[in-house]
Amino acid sequence: MLRDAWIYLENGTYLSAKSFGADTTAVGEIVFNTSMSGYQEIITDPSYAGQFVTFTMPEIGNVGVNDEDMESSKAHCKGVLVRQYQSQYSSFRAEEALHTFLEKNGIIGICDIDTRFITKMLRTEGAMMMIASTKVSDKDELKAMLERSPRIEEINYIEEVSTKTAYTHRNGIYDPFNFRYNDAPAPKARIAAIDFGVKRNILNELTEAGLEVEVLPNTFSADALIARYDAKEIDGVFLSNGPGDPLVLKREQDEIKKLIARKIPLFGICLGHQLLSIAHGYDTHKLKFGHHGGNHPVKNVKTGMVEITAQNHNYNVPETVREIAEVTHVNLFDNTIEGLRYNSGHVFSVQHHPESSPGPKESRYIFGEFLQLLQRQ
Repeated sequence: MLRDAWIYLENGTYLSAKSFGADTTAVGEIVFNTSMSGYQEIITDPSYAGQFVTFTMPEIGNVGVNDEDMESSKAHCKGVLVRQYQSQYSSFRAEEALHTFLEKNGIIGICDIDTRFITKMLRTEGAMMMIASTKVSDKDELKAMLERSPRIEEINYIEEVSTKTAYTHRNGIYDPFNFRYNDAPAPKARIAAIDFGVKRNILNELTEAGLEVEVLPNTFSADALIARYDAKEIDGVFLSNGPGDPLVLKREQDEIKKLIARKIPLFGICLGHQLLSIAHGYDTHKLKFGHHGGNHPVKNVKTGMVEITAQNHNYNVPETVREIAEVTHVNLFDNTIEGLRYNSGHVFSVQHHPESSPGPKESRYIFGEFLQLLQRQ
């Protein structure tokens, strides 16, 4: 089943390995993820579009893949790198092997490689571009192919991952005892959720919190949303997570500025958090190697409690945003800002992922805070 594979990174590192999944060549940015479980949710998270994910968990594939754990309709990452791939899965919920799933999605899998070495290198040198191939082995040819390829910050991946048509999300959170998703409870408020690459469990949590959720494409019109808000057809707007550099999204920034000016209640997660900062005039910056994993400690400044959170971002809002917003959450790894409540009173956001999937659920109360904001308006 395994093929030979070759990797070239932009710092000149050239490695040989084995491959599972698609027989292909792919170019993207390489990052590492420290989650101990949930590889399917990570691979199908649209925020990873354009990236190779290096798993620090040494064995991947042991629980297979199933339809219920999908965070979107397909895999979006460029590829996965693992120390050891386990093709013989063992889970009563599994429907197929990971390598079969990757083949169907055209995603390359790399194994039999020292992921600890790669992780330490990324931690020291930072996230970087790379190429992986089962077809090309020559180092110089791989280098030339990589140099000709656009960088991740030059590509608008939102256009690729966002929904093309509006729809209403009808499921609540997953019930692990009855092995099914909850039906949507009776709504207490109505929102429009802008899909920049939204994870399914974010929509589940919004619905479970008591919100009727209509999902809109990234091509949304702020003027149309303002008209619907004025007509009391919606009570607020949610801005989702998503891939790539938020500074690329000029049109989306301009539309969000209109929503802010109209004082529509707004809540953002991850990319949505970053876009709100940019729309307020405070541009984001790229972190050295980003935050990716399910074990990141975040301090809730208001309560003093430390929450273990799920994270997936390479960009962060600047410290100067404190001029117009209260910092509500801080990352205890590097003291970067993880949550903001703007002084205007109708906008708040978080950088981490309160919906988990995978990861701990200590921050899911934040969805209830969005409902409270809507009910106060």
